[in-house]
Amino acid sequence: MKFEPVKHIAIVGTGMIGTSLAVLTTGYGYKTTMLAMNQELADKCQKQYDSFYADFVSRGLMTAEQAAICGRYLHFTTDYADLADVDIVFESVVEVLDVKHQVYQAVEANCPNVKAICSVSSALEVDKLAEGMTKYKDRIIVTHPFNPVYMVPYFELAKGSDTADGVVEFAKSLLEALGRKPVVLKRSAPGFIGNRLQFALWREALYIVESGIADPKDVDTCLMYSFCPRYTSIGIFEHFDNGGLDLNINVCNTVFPDLSDAKSAPKSITDRIAAGKLGAKTGEGFYDWRGVDMDTYRERVNAPYWHFIDWDMPKE
Repeated sequence: MKFEPVKHIAIVGTGMIGTSLAVLTTGYGYKTTMLAMNQELADKCQKQYDSFYADFVSRGLMTAEQAAICGRYLHFTTDYADLADVDIVFESVVEVLDVKHQVYQAVEANCPNVKAICSVSSALEVDKLAEGMTKYKDRIIVTHPFNPVYMVPYFELAKGSDTADGVVEFAKSLLEALGRKPVVLKRSAPGFIGNRLQFALWREALYIVESGIADPKDVDTCLMYSFCPRYTSIGIFEHFDNGGLDLNINVCNTVFPDLSDAKSAPKSITDRIAAGKLGAKTGEGFYDWRGVDMDTYRERVNAPYWHFIDWDMPKE
């Protein structure tokens, strides 16, 4: 069911997150205007947007007619004045505070009816974002998704010291109407929930490799075929509660002292960067990506999420 207080959504930024967010919002029949820096970026975004919908049609998730209806809800502009009547803004520009602050100042100058300004920042705290604002400092929050937004249903929301009552609830209600699974943090923290957990695991994975315990492929095999699949149907607190905290405490006391406590990126990353081995983009990182079928790889990335594409699509 649509969240009726929202009639017009703005998305500032035409990268992967912004584009996939537009796929979601238009898929539920919300008028969506994307602000691009220039027409070339708008055209590139439109092409990528269309390709996502073409993929849905090819998989039988919707008809071509349904995809065309959704596409009519998307608009582009390069002028903030065209966002004058928006109810909510999703900011999805680069993770540079000065750039984000410029966006917020433009929103303040052009969007008198906006009720929430939602940054999709993956790590920046709300109070840092709000430093670049004046009259709308009470409307800025973080609504951090995972990519691609239209497939991964999780969002984590955080407010700042000056965020007004009702702003987080407004954004949460919209996200729930979009079929998402939003959670609200009790307080903002760098990395929020998802990236704190993901990078704690990444830190230990790197330590295991650097310590000579196992190779990267062995670590990945462990993750794919041991406990990670379990956490698609139950949570970690559920799991350890069920196992018994009296058993858990003994494992904690044995393993915790031997885990990595690194405070910065380790040599296994910095040395590879220095050697120009940046991962798939350069052909080599921890893995050799040369000759890898990237279409097949992307299929594996998206495989767990296709069943979430079950939208209340517009009929006209």
